[in-house]
Amino acid sequence: MYSSPLVATPVVLAFDVFGTVVDWHGSIVRELHTLYPELDADTFVRAWRAGYQPAMRRVMSGELGWTLLDDLNRMLLDELLPRFGLAHLTEPERRHLNKVWHRLDPWPDAVAGLTRLKRRFTVCTLSNGNLGLLTNMAKRAGLAWDCILSAEVFRAYKPDPAAYLGVAKVFDLEPGAVMLVAAHHDDLAGARACGLGTAYIERPLEFGAAHVKDVSPRPENNWHARGIEHLADLLGA
Repeated sequence: MYSSPLVATPVVLAFDVFGTVVDWHGSIVRELHTLYPELDADTFVRAWRAGYQPAMRRVMSGELGWTLLDDLNRMLLDELLPRFGLAHLTEPERRHLNKVWHRLDPWPDAVAGLTRLKRRFTVCTLSNGNLGLLTNMAKRAGLAWDCILSAEVFRAYKPDPAAYLGVAKVFDLEPGAVMLVAAHHDDLAGARACGLGTAYIERPLEFGAAHVKDVSPRPENNWHARGIEHLADLLGA
């Protein structure tokens, strides 16, 4: 796959999590099918996820004060439930459903790939998820992070430069010694603008089998891999 021979070997690999490391769509659809079999789970979960970026923009613009992703997800969930005939859910049921984001399953290559990469690099998260969410997810899914970093640490949601540059600051490195690994070109563009290296991971089924993503290589990324184990192959881990 495409790689740039000009990029220095990174010291830290910072991973986007939702969609890159864990299968948010498939995980939530599977749980919804169990909890509410009458629900159009695919449409519901994509609508929930579609509110994610607008909600974060409200925080970044100052319209909302600093708000954890768990709380943004709950705000979006409460707005969605009446549209899908679930306005009757009790407070405990709503809390449990909102925590589904803590229970996401890893992609099949994720655990083995991260374990291999960890032998050669420092591997950490750089996610808009909050610390409790990411910790619970990692413990359940067996994700072997060296460090969990999130928007909560920097009080800045990606693509704010403070998030990307914050990783380099935490490890006392120049930005070029950090590489963002993500399945989203907008995230990678934000990292690249801050001087980080970038590696794209193909996740064609991120939005489900009925909504296959274009995962064609783009030359602006330093690396392009079919998955995390393939990235380990490319990086010699």
